[in-house]
Amino acid sequence: MSLDWLHDPAHAIDETARAAALVRQGRLTKPPGSLGELEALAVTLAGLQQRDCPRVDAVQISIFAADHGIAAENVSAFPQAVTGEMVRNFANGGAAISVLASELGATLEVVHLGTVNDPGPLPGVRRDWIAPQSHNFLHAPAMEPAQLQRALDAGRSSVAAAAGAGVQLFIGGEMGIANTTAATALACCLIDASPHALAGAGTGLDAAGIRHKADIVSQAVAFHRAFAIDPVESLRRLGGFEIAALAGAYIAAAQAGITVLVDGFISSVAALSAVHIHPGCRDWLLFAHRSAERGHARVLDALDAAPLLDLRLRLGEGSGAAVAVPLLRAACALHAGMATFDEAGVSNRQ
Repeated sequence: MSLDWLHDPAHAIDETARAAALVRQGRLTKPPGSLGELEALAVTLAGLQQRDCPRVDAVQISIFAADHGIAAENVSAFPQAVTGEMVRNFANGGAAISVLASELGATLEVVHLGTVNDPGPLPGVRRDWIAPQSHNFLHAPAMEPAQLQRALDAGRSSVAAAAGAGVQLFIGGEMGIANTTAATALACCLIDASPHALAGAGTGLDAAGIRHKADIVSQAVAFHRAFAIDPVESLRRLGGFEIAALAGAYIAAAQAGITVLVDGFISSVAALSAVHIHPGCRDWLLFAHRSAERGHARVLDALDAAPLLDLRLRLGEGSGAAVAVPLLRAACALHAGMATFDEAGVSNRQ
């Protein structure tokens, strides 16, 4: 297998369907633009779904879980064992995303890529094992080339299953102690930002912990910068299994014509990586929320992304994206269900 598929073209947007949806918005019984971003969402989804009246009924949420070698540098407030424990919690339905997926009627997939604290095979968990953890990227590339390929392919496999099931919206989530450190390092490399500007609290670091985390990231970025010659190599050196899986999923979704709703900081850094690798996938990405993690606003700016919500969330797991799904459903329902001025016998503006 190879990574050649990363550069296959993205699915074309249907400009005819998009134009028809825009015309319909102008005929609905409301002042033009009065539903704000809900109108724009409906029009965007129409073009992506190739239908005048889009729907967001079938949703798949794929959570990729993996451990990080950089955790050895004491960059997280929680012990590394939590990653494997949370995989079990996902399987048992006790995590936030488990509750939200059930509330939405969404399909929840958990993909276990490798944890130090391995819970073993679990019902409802896809075991796509790569290694117990990535390498400590303070001293070596986070992933070997074969590991990067397997991680990217894991994301692609999730999207292939979603496409086969007729999914209309894909949400990727992540779980991995120290993954905000990996995401910060990767973002700093991709957009040439200062680690001290992007490093945040993650799972709850205090000010001293954040400074230490930023120092570790600074050292790591300096160590790898001369070798991070392209975005794929940057991902290999400074990312992690679940971040690479998300990037692979986003690219594969664009190629399959499936809309993506991107979650918070880590998912957005994976999206940034995906867009640097395959610029054509950007059109297929919607952004759910602006998280409380310090670097997220800068990453969103780099993606020219306007998130739907700002609720100070910073949990990850795809939870912020799940919270935003009802907004997409409301946009579609209003677009399809409202009467036009002619249908309602209501006078349009002069």
